[in-house]
Amino acid sequence: MPHSRIPTVSPRAHLSLALLALVYVFSYIDRQVISILIEPIKREFGVSDTAMGMLTGLAFALLYAGLGVPVGKLADRGNRRNIIAVCCGLWSLATLACGLVPRFWMLLVARMSVAIGEAGGMAPAISLVSDLYPKERRSLVITLFMMGPHLGVLIGLALGGWIAQQYGWRATFLWFGAPGLVLAALVWLLVREPRRGAFDAAPADAAPTRMLALLAIPAFRNVCLACGVAGVAGYGYGIWTPSFLVRSHGMSIAHAGLVFGVISGVGAVAGSLVSGLLCDRLARRDARWQLGLPMLGVALSIPAALAFFLWPSGGHWMLGTVLVPHTIVFAFAFSLFASWWPALSYSATSLMIPAHQRSTAAATLNLFITLFGLGIGPMATGFLSDLFLPLYGQQGLRYALASAMCLLVFPVLLYGMAMRPYRARLASMALPVPNPL
Repeated sequence: MPHSRIPTVSPRAHLSLALLALVYVFSYIDRQVISILIEPIKREFGVSDTAMGMLTGLAFALLYAGLGVPVGKLADRGNRRNIIAVCCGLWSLATLACGLVPRFWMLLVARMSVAIGEAGGMAPAISLVSDLYPKERRSLVITLFMMGPHLGVLIGLALGGWIAQQYGWRATFLWFGAPGLVLAALVWLLVREPRRGAFDAAPADAAPTRMLALLAIPAFRNVCLACGVAGVAGYGYGIWTPSFLVRSHGMSIAHAGLVFGVISGVGAVAGSLVSGLLCDRLARRDARWQLGLPMLGVALSIPAALAFFLWPSGGHWMLGTVLVPHTIVFAFAFSLFASWWPALSYSATSLMIPAHQRSTAAATLNLFITLFGLGIGPMATGFLSDLFLPLYGQQGLRYALASAMCLLVFPVLLYGMAMRPYRARLASMALPVPNPL
């Protein structure tokens, strides 16, 4: 059967995608850069790993997750471009504030303020991008947009560690907060607000969206649960790995940030591109590949993560003056495979949810990832590290992280449970499986 012609896309759409992706990069830098600053912040304020886990995770996640769905509902009815621009300005100002506070509790409040702004950035952007491109290209386009976290890790950790080493941890927040104000203005001025459902077969209705109604869809519910549990392990990994490299492999803050940021960022970008291109092709043959690839990626990431954390200390290469532990090879493998599930899960959501509900659906999925992942992952890992401290000393963090990685078995099962109802959902919506590019 011949393929239908894929609708053309204007250059303005590509510009909008580029700006929105750049905003997402900086949102993730502002969210994640604190991971490379754990050790100096902990020393200055004299707090425990559990307290740092609360600062890096729960304090952010509660407000981010709590506000994400209401803002998503607002974006399903209002101007998404304006919401993204305003929220970008808010979280950038809050990031600047993180570098100026004199007390730990003030830093906690500033981090919560970052969460308030970021709650309105990601879900409206997913909805807006979905209306800029036809469904035949959405897996790849959303994958390109979702490379924001991976580039954020690369830039935030590599450059953030150097800034902290040279100028102190406070300067890192100042350097990364300021560009967001410029980006907010550019989004407001240059990004266009597309018509909802512009590339969808059915018109976008204006019926009210309820989160519980979305979660009643079996495929969407299982994807949310899979992403939530994967997020617990993923955020614990992302927040605490730089400290693991410092404590267990004797690296400096700057070198840990550089090595982990570059290795993880390059691996995740490569994995995202491969998975996005592969998904648009395989899902044409069988819609279940849209969730089968995330399931496979999570499954392959488990042995890579365990090898990374349990590989003995001592062996390393020297690249100039930079010490690179042999175990970093497994970190690259983990990033390569673990990057498959986030973008493809959001892409699956955009395909199985009508256009007028996509912001709320993306916010709901984000709620699971953030509330469970960011809310529980860093704090639980920090708690386990404190628990293992009497037994293993500085190596306690190693075993805390390895324990957290075992949770990834559950997302594999949940993605498997979601595949059949996902295909049935697409059939009920009379949506064709995406054509190749």
